[in-house]
Amino acid sequence: MTAYSAKRLPVQLGPAAWNSLLGPQAAHAPLTEDTTADFVVVGAGFAGLSAARRLLQLQPQARVLVLEAGRVAEGSAGRNSGFMIDLPHDLASDDYAGSGDDRKMIALNRQAIAFASAAVEEYQINPNYFDRAGKVNGAASPTAARQNESYAAHLASLGEVSEQLDAQAMREMTGSAHYVSGLYTPGTVMLQPAGYIRGLAAGLSRAGARICEGTPVSGFARHGADWVVSTPHARVTTPRVILTVNGHLESFGIERGRLMHLFLYAVMTPELSAEDLARLGGAPRWGITPSDPMGTTLRRINTGQGGNRIVTRTCATLLPNTRPSARELTRAARVMQRKFDQRFPQLAGMKMEHAWAGHLCLSLNGVSVTRQLEDGVYSGCVQNGLGTARGTLTGIAAAEMATGEMSNISCHFSAEARPKSLPPQPFQQIGANAVLRFKEWRARAE
Repeated sequence: MTAYSAKRLPVQLGPAAWNSLLGPQAAHAPLTEDTTADFVVVGAGFAGLSAARRLLQLQPQARVLVLEAGRVAEGSAGRNSGFMIDLPHDLASDDYAGSGDDRKMIALNRQAIAFASAAVEEYQINPNYFDRAGKVNGAASPTAARQNESYAAHLASLGEVSEQLDAQAMREMTGSAHYVSGLYTPGTVMLQPAGYIRGLAAGLSRAGARICEGTPVSGFARHGADWVVSTPHARVTTPRVILTVNGHLESFGIERGRLMHLFLYAVMTPELSAEDLARLGGAPRWGITPSDPMGTTLRRINTGQGGNRIVTRTCATLLPNTRPSARELTRAARVMQRKFDQRFPQLAGMKMEHAWAGHLCLSLNGVSVTRQLEDGVYSGCVQNGLGTARGTLTGIAAAEMATGEMSNISCHFSAEARPKSLPPQPFQQIGANAVLRFKEWRARAE
């Protein structure tokens, strides 16, 4: 008998603010009775729900069961910045240019966006939650401006368009004099991530998938030709298990010592008053990623996405135990308050309403773990900090592998190498966090 047992369950810190903005949601009942299914998908984030949708596209009559440890949109899906990016966005580089076949990844990312766009239409998800607004790489220094120029040249070599924005244009957009320039690219979709995920889950439920919240998977084991998935109050017998749990994959003993667990932190303002908005100026919606990947991400949203608010996101901590630290969140919140005040002196001192941590999982060589792990077990995990687009793709790929219906998406991910081994502890954690602190310091203006 082959068996997998989870050593720990996901731990969240702070509210999933994007979800909080939307108010109460209808609950998906937990699993309380033993049952059977054709497919069991573990995890209801971007990857898991995309896998479920792809399964129903390929096998409309299949019994698809999605098991979520917490609430839909309360995990990483409600804790990211909501950028669904089509272009190369390599967080390990100095200017986001990828190190592989960027044209291929652009095409794949656009397939993810098209898949999500079709779901928005099919399931009648609020279009405000899927805004094709594009994004801007903001530059706050001459060095960062040169990074933007390098990235723009790289994009041009790929046949991709971008637009340079000067300081005045950046101020007119953001209301901030902090930026000396920016680089606008039109293909990014700005999500209300929790709204999109909620709508996807609701649409899948109507389409025939069963989603169970509050149903963590403690393990699964082979019994004859099937797998038996264990949860706190019930067991599920199924021929195929699809793991879409990102870095939680390692908790099941898979790819131990090969996955890097990072936590990023974010804060969100309260609803801006009419007076605040008048002092701020700028456009009602925009998204800025920093020219240096270790800089600060900013978003402004309006009432269609949850209120007139600004989101600030920065600071990273490597935590191999996958348990976010309240102390690190407090440190990051102080840093983000300072960065907010620097960018918006007209709103300086505004107390943030929400602060939270979000889990990212990366590999040293930038690959996912999306493949058949053994007979009847498939993985769509390790998003390398690109969870909205990459999670969508790995979910699609895992579903295709599980049904034997391969496409260019599943062929791409099934051909990837394994993640490289990491240095041993404690050198890994000490060294990585020292490097992260140095990179944050170097990118402090960004």
